[in-house]
Amino acid sequence: MNTPTQPLSNDNRAIPADRPLVDCHVHIFRRNMPLIPNPRHAPSYEFTAEQLEATLAEHGVQMCVIAAASPWGDCNDYVIESLRTRPLWRGTVILDPAKTDRYQLEQMARDGVVGVRLPFISMQTLPDLDSWDWRKFLYRLNELNWHVHLHLDGPRIPQVLPQLERSGVKIVIDHIGRPDPVEGIHSEGFKAVAASVQKGRTWVKLSGAYRLGPQADEQARELCRQVGYERMVWASDCPFVGDESTRYQSTIDWLARVVESPAERRRIHADNALALYYAH
Repeated sequence: MNTPTQPLSNDNRAIPADRPLVDCHVHIFRRNMPLIPNPRHAPSYEFTAEQLEATLAEHGVQMCVIAAASPWGDCNDYVIESLRTRPLWRGTVILDPAKTDRYQLEQMARDGVVGVRLPFISMQTLPDLDSWDWRKFLYRLNELNWHVHLHLDGPRIPQVLPQLERSGVKIVIDHIGRPDPVEGIHSEGFKAVAASVQKGRTWVKLSGAYRLGPQADEQARELCRQVGYERMVWASDCPFVGDESTRYQSTIDWLARVVESPAERRRIHADNALALYYAH
């Protein structure tokens, strides 16, 4: 397993509250990578591993998690290549459950992969997680201590959370659960996310607020109020595909606005992310 040298002091007070140690959701891609048919986004530029390194260094961020991006489907080549030479990075991949065996997963784990992204938001019809292929796949992920990174609009989250919970696999919910733009914290999606976190195998990324509108702040604050901070992680979503005018620093400032306690921000910026992504 690709285990980094631990850069974090055991004294949590040594971490500045507003300097993230781990960015839990960033993307890298090359201009020549093949896009899937009808992608949600089709960037005409590239954001390389070297560009990401420079961005992180500029903001004092030491570690990161590369999130597989749906425009490139299961073409995980560049992510895996980049992880192999960067022991402080981790990553997720997009995989076809019917075409992935245990040996492939084990090799990816050695390369620094720690989870599978489920880009269900792009699907009009959600997959049957009770099918044999999915049950087998989730079983293998659980055996490897990986997580599933769920990207789905809030109103549909209750359609898949029960099956994911039954599988036993760790769950990471993207972008604050993508709040329902109408019902917000009163929606069934919000209630399902909060209940899942309380069961102890689900984490939430406090990320993507710049995409989500005014519901983002309210949902983040209420979620933390109901379930605490122990399973919250922070992420920038750099390079902000589809909204490239977003500044990296603004995503750090956003967390400071919705989580006022410096101690809790230190937990979110460091301890929670290390426990989730690096304790393998």
